[in-house]
Amino acid sequence: MKDLMSVDQALELTKNDVSRLYKEHVNPGFATMLSLLNFDRKFVRAKGTKVWDEDGNEYIDFLGGYGSLNLGHNPTAVIEAVKRVMDQGLPNILQASMNTMAAVAAYNLSKLTPGNLSHTFFCNSGTEAVEGAIKTARIASGKERILYCQNSFHGKTMGSLSVTGRDKYQHPFEPLIPGNERVKYGDLEELEEKLKNGGFAAFIIEPIQGEGGINVPPEHYFQGVRELCDKYNVYFILDEIQTGFGRTGKMFAAEHDNIVPDFLCMAKSLGGGVMPIGAFSTTAEIWERAYGGIDKALLHTSTFGGNTLATTAAVATMNELVEKDLPANAAEKGEYLLARLQELVGKYEIIKEVRGRGLLIGLEFKELERGLLDKLSGGMLSKAAKEYLGAMVAGALMNDHKIITAYTLNNPNVIRFEPALIITKEEIDYLIDSLEEIFSKNKGIFSMAVKSAKTVIGSIFRK
Repeated sequence: MKDLMSVDQALELTKNDVSRLYKEHVNPGFATMLSLLNFDRKFVRAKGTKVWDEDGNEYIDFLGGYGSLNLGHNPTAVIEAVKRVMDQGLPNILQASMNTMAAVAAYNLSKLTPGNLSHTFFCNSGTEAVEGAIKTARIASGKERILYCQNSFHGKTMGSLSVTGRDKYQHPFEPLIPGNERVKYGDLEELEEKLKNGGFAAFIIEPIQGEGGINVPPEHYFQGVRELCDKYNVYFILDEIQTGFGRTGKMFAAEHDNIVPDFLCMAKSLGGGVMPIGAFSTTAEIWERAYGGIDKALLHTSTFGGNTLATTAAVATMNELVEKDLPANAAEKGEYLLARLQELVGKYEIIKEVRGRGLLIGLEFKELERGLLDKLSGGMLSKAAKEYLGAMVAGALMNDHKIITAYTLNNPNVIRFEPALIITKEEIDYLIDSLEEIFSKNKGIFSMAVKSAKTVIGSIFRK
């Protein structure tokens, strides 16, 4: 008989036990990186904006599951809804039926999403939502190519990766899906030049580039995108996987610009941080073109997509967001956080810019002078300081102040703040005080970069 581990045994594992198992059976490189950054804690409890480690230390979570925890950790309303459905013994996965909770979740989305987006496909993650939208745009339009933006991030499965705008993630997996092209984010002239050439089924874009460094587009840009897509008969796919469900101060970021896309991609907080679920919504007309009739109804499906527990979590999440008016709270607290962060700009030379909307905010640092770093470290620190200065600040926040955050994937010199939409002003003030202490103590963070990059980040690049 195989010597398997039980759930009870798993709950008794120490931090070192978990680290060993990760290195042996999950992802050795990731485990090593967390260890080098001193991020390899074992967290044992979470509620709202707080998490606790096995030693009883309390942390404020300003990362929020990369936008998955708009309601905070373990929201009571969502957990109770899922438990209620489980207690009733409803079938969770039964494909030869029409799932009640999936139908209700789709109905609710038709009420919350902008315009006439009436039909929804449920899946399990953000990248699957993007895959589905791309496939549907292609079959409905009869065209193959997708236009996307530099610095974008839409996922890491092959279709989504083919429209993710960073070479670091694309090159190791080439050849990708052919024919797709990039444009600059926020540049309507370049967008029109590309669209003039024809052959594009869709243009996919994020309202704010999250992993790109919390990049906010120019004013009126998205109205221009909508007009150009209409002019050249190209579908407009809006990726609201990170910005949706109140994150930017509106239920969906599209509302800031009064636009209605042809496809809206969602995931992350749709499941309330309790269940994995993704979705894309589109119009009845597009759905009919793509999947209308019995012959085409099952061209795009998902075994677990739309299961009872996941869609129950989505229904409860949407009701909680509306009943507590959490988008308005995100707008208020986001404005306060932006103003407090702006106080640091100019005061500390290392800060390049603060930007964002609602509770999706990025703090970007200037690159340290390469020549001086090379002189001090024999060249070892140049790449580390260029690409991982944000990680150093995140490390100081975690290790010295018990604040959880992280850098953005496409621009590691930006640290992100996207806490639960229930974050308080007192917690925001503590974040600002902690940043002040880090910056003043390390004289613009240079000394911290030299001290920690040699021993921590630099190790990542050693062969």
